[in-house]
Order: sequence, then structure tokens, then C-alpha cells
Amino acid sequence: MASFDLMAARTAAYRAVDLAFDYLENIAERPVYQRLPDGVRGRFTEAPLPTRGLSLDEILDEFDEAIAPYPMGNGHPRFFGWIASPPNPAGPIADLLAATLNPAVSGGDHAAMDVERTAVRWVMDLIGFPSDGSRGLLVSGGSMASLTGLAAARHWAARRDGWNVRDEGFQGNRTPLVLYASSEAHSAIRKSVELLGIGGNHLRVVPVDDQFRMDLGALRDAISADRAAGRRPFCVVASAGTVNTGAIDPLAAIADLCAAEALWFHIDGAYGGFGILDPAVAASFAGMERADSIAVDPHKWLSVPYECGCALVRDGELLRDAFGLVPPYLRDEEGRGSGGQPGFAEYGFQQTRGFRALKLWMSILHTGRAGYERIVARENALARRLADKIDRSPGFERLSPVELSIVCFRYVPDQLRDDDQKLDALNRRIVDAVQAGGEVFLTGTTLRGRYALRACVLHFDTREDDLDALLSVVRRTGAALATD
Repeated sequence: MASFDLMAARTAAYRAVDLAFDYLENIAERPVYQRLPDGVRGRFTEAPLPTRGLSLDEILDEFDEAIAPYPMGNGHPRFFGWIASPPNPAGPIADLLAATLNPAVSGGDHAAMDVERTAVRWVMDLIGFPSDGSRGLLVSGGSMASLTGLAAARHWAARRDGWNVRDEGFQGNRTPLVLYASSEAHSAIRKSVELLGIGGNHLRVVPVDDQFRMDLGALRDAISADRAAGRRPFCVVASAGTVNTGAIDPLAAIADLCAAEALWFHIDGAYGGFGILDPAVAASFAGMERADSIAVDPHKWLSVPYECGCALVRDGELLRDAFGLVPPYLRDEEGRGSGGQPGFAEYGFQQTRGFRALKLWMSILHTGRAGYERIVARENALARRLADKIDRSPGFERLSPVELSIVCFRYVPDQLRDDDQKLDALNRRIVDAVQAGGEVFLTGTTLRGRYALRACVLHFDTREDDLDALLSVVRRTGAALATD
């Protein structure tokens, strides 16, 4: 049997820890982002499969030279792209320890099972989701969390109508199920509808109002039209913070409508769900506690390292019915599972599951509710401050309201002010040039047909001078490109 030199590994691990935390400590002095040079890329794309292994020290040299200098950028306080946070310091430590134990967290009676149950319950507590009778599990991210919640919704709807979707599928002559989501909903909802066999033609895209929130009247009309046509409305997906603008749909009103129409209420809170921790906007989340299922991503606002999404379902037994394959006569057998509780494999698709929960559990223990409340409130306040700077700065135009920590705007030089086509082209070029420059990082999106620069504040160490740097780089870059 082959063996490894644990003493050499211990020495390498100490060096790896130094590399990791030197990187984090000095990250603000580095470029936010730099593209991988062809010579460095070739070290990966042209590398043959090694015949003999290298020492761990040689491998760490390779990491230090060819990987660490070329990150995605989200660890830097001047990274405003997508919705990608830096790691909570507890996270990298937890990943090392989780990999050391390396448990399979699908079932059995071991500590990792209880750590995940505890971490999931804490997530429920953080967002105000009722834990009595509910179940949740950790998944890769918001996409898988929404897929899990919508699979439960599909199972619920079929059972209410007297058939078993797990046995019959969608091959029979069943009334078509219809799901509703706004035009600002994440693409994961469309993917879920397709993968679950419901079909994209049965996803109703509901328009949004001038605040980019789901139009409740349009939703009512769409449901009525489908019922009149003999179709089966079964689920509404609302957003608790869209990825484009951070808009929060009218959750309480949608919850009322779902209750009146007997529809499943799913909330995509992958980005914004933890925004409820900010007292300044908490009222906008009223109704979230009434959802039948919720998707949230601790690897976003809680700064837990990737991957760490969470699916929550109010009716835990229904979630088990949707995924479990344990015969019913074994479910109630005393003493089965971990502490007499079923394994996580009965509540989701994955049988093989890693110890994601340790980094979430350690991050929440390290930060606490009060710490996360400060972080979320601070980042939302910085976004409002950035919006105010944009509103007061000639040459900039804000393109959406700011509810959470996302700000959408564009650079508008006087000579192009009335030409949307040229403004779109200019701002697209600004994004490419700013990203390549490495001083700051932002992304783009399209809002009502106009291309927008999109800045998301999601770093616990971003400061006001970083906002000033962002606008300065955009202005300088835009001015240079506008004269080309």
C-alpha cells in the first residue's frame, strides 16, 4: 500500500497557510484582476499528465507563480463585479479541516451531520424562516437551491391533483403545470423549469414595474388567463433581491395572492435574502417568512467560500417525499440515521455530499448575527453612497433604484447624451477596458434595452475611497474611449 509523508505534508501545510493569509493580508496592494498571460496559460493547457509526482513544496511554488497572481478578483476591496464576496477568514481554515476529516455527509451518525443541521437552522434564524417542521440542506449554490425547491413544488402540485409525478413523469395526458417569474428573475429559474420537465413554454415571464419589481396586476392577469385556458398554475417565483439591480419583489402581496390562489410560493433570495439583516431595508422583506421554499447563498453575503448554497422548504416531509427513496416502513424505525434522523440524501438529489457545513458553521460562529447585521447594513449604505455620488457627478447617469448593494449606471459624455446606441457601445468598451486595467473591477448588464455598468458592493473591507476610485477610473477610461 502506498503511503504519504505526513511530516513533509505538515511542513507544506504550514507554508500553504502562510501563502493564503499573506495573499489576503496584502491583497489591496495587488491588481484587482489581470488576465492570464499566454506563457502562464501554457503551463496548464500544454502540461502533460505527470508520470512521477512532484513534492508538495514544488507544487506550492507552481501555485504561487502561476495561480495566485491571476485570481478572479473577488477578494479585493475594489472588486465590484457580479455577486462574489471575499472569504470570511474562518472559511479557508474550515475548508482545510473539512478536507482533513473528509466525511460523506449523506447519512450516518457522525458530527458532520449535526453540524449541517445546526448551520441550516441558523440560516433559517438569520432570515426569519420558520424552522418548526421545515427542512433544509446545503447545495452548491442558488441554482441548485431553486431547482430543489421547485422540485418540491412540482411534487406538491401533482400530489394535490391526485397523481405521482415521480412515477408518471410528464409522459401522460396531464393538465400542463405553469410557473410564474418576473422578467428580472435569475436564469436558474428557466433552467429548473426545463430540467424538471415542465417546459420553457410553461414559464410565464411577468413584466416588472418602474422599480424593476414584479408587476402584481400582470401576475394576476396571467394566472387568470391560464386558468381560463385550462392550464394549471402551480407556482410563483419571487425575487428577494434580483442579480441585476437588487430589486425586491412585493413579497407580502405575492404571498397573499399565492394563498388565495393555492399556489406554491418560492423565493429566490440567493443574493438578497440576507439583506433582511439590514434594519434600513428589513421591512421590504415582509412576507419572506411565508414562502414555501427559499434559495439563499451563504457564499454571497455571508462571505462563506464557494460552494455553499442553501435550500429551505417549509414542509420537510414533502421535501423528503420528493427526493427520498427509503421505503416508508423504514422511515419510522427507531434509531435509524444520525441521532434517529434521516440522512440528507433523502432531501435532495446528491448522494455524495461533502462537508460544506463546516465553513458555514465556523463563519457564523466567528461573525455572529450582530457582525452580519453590521456588514450587510454597511455594504448597503456604501451602495447608497455610490448612487449619491453618481447622481451628483456630471457625466454619469444612474439607471435603477438602489434597494440593496447593487448600483447600475452609465458613463454619459455630453457629445453622446442623446445617442443610446453609441452610449451602449461606449459603456461596453468601458467594462472591457476597466477590467483589463486592474485598478478596479465591475461588470455590465442590460436594463430596459440600455447597457449599464453594474457595481455590486459585497466586500466587508470596501471603503468610500474605493468608491471614488471606481468612478475615477470609469470617468478616465470613458473619456479616453469617447475620443477614439
